[in-house]
Amino acid sequence: MNTWQAGRFNLTLTPGKPLVMGIVNVTPDSFSDGGDHAQAKAAIAHAERLLKDGADILDLGAESTRPGAQAVPVDEEWARLAPVLAEVVRWNVPVSVDSMKPRVMQLALQAGVDILNDVNGFRSQAQAGEPSALQVLASSPRAGAVVMHMQGEPRSMQNNPMYGDVCGEVMQFLRQRLEALEQVGVMPTRVLVDPGFGFGKTLEHNLALMRATSEFSQLGAGVLIGVSRKRMIGEITGREQPKQRLGGSVAAALYAARMGAAVVRVHDVMETRDAIAMQEVLFRGAL
Repeated sequence: MNTWQAGRFNLTLTPGKPLVMGIVNVTPDSFSDGGDHAQAKAAIAHAERLLKDGADILDLGAESTRPGAQAVPVDEEWARLAPVLAEVVRWNVPVSVDSMKPRVMQLALQAGVDILNDVNGFRSQAQAGEPSALQVLASSPRAGAVVMHMQGEPRSMQNNPMYGDVCGEVMQFLRQRLEALEQVGVMPTRVLVDPGFGFGKTLEHNLALMRATSEFSQLGAGVLIGVSRKRMIGEITGREQPKQRLGGSVAAALYAARMGAAVVRVHDVMETRDAIAMQEVLFRGAL
């Protein structure tokens, strides 16, 4: 996969040099930045800063999916998201919305979003006359998608995650979701797959999945790796506070780049871009 069709954009995917997706949490309870950008004005300013730091894509989320997080009503999630999305879609940059709710996805597409990023893998069913997540995605002929694996749901996913073969089971899930998307007309050129680090996984599960990054690309879709500031980084480095996990997060992004990730989803855009640029020169031997 050399390009990713993502709404208004056809994004070039270069081996060893993943695109950088900058995270904009429009939430009061994010694990990583604790509501720093919960207000629209602060979120917009943060999005501007991420672009200046070199983000290729902006990923907006208005519902925390950290372990133990409580679900947010559709109206509340959209009220947080709408004013920020209305501004950033004007900037002529790829914009993603991180939501598992079909109605929020539908409203985001109407507002001009380019990418739908669903931690639930587009499994949400139609309810009360509203379309399913698959139907919403299929309704757009160009929107990009990120299909993630999650065992369980955010409130309880980390209680006791268990697998017989974590890589095999996640691979099979993602393969089945790609097939489901293709059946409704969403081709793999529009899709990235995400193994879902920390979403119903122990540290050992996460490490096994990281080491299998190159194998996931064999599914025919690009691979997105999102481990920035996550608990797995803290468990390895001993850094309890998410904002102290910069070094470990950048190291993980570099590993993902070497393993063929198409996109890395990060909080610290400038540091990640600098590290990837250095790695590319050192390994390829050319400026």
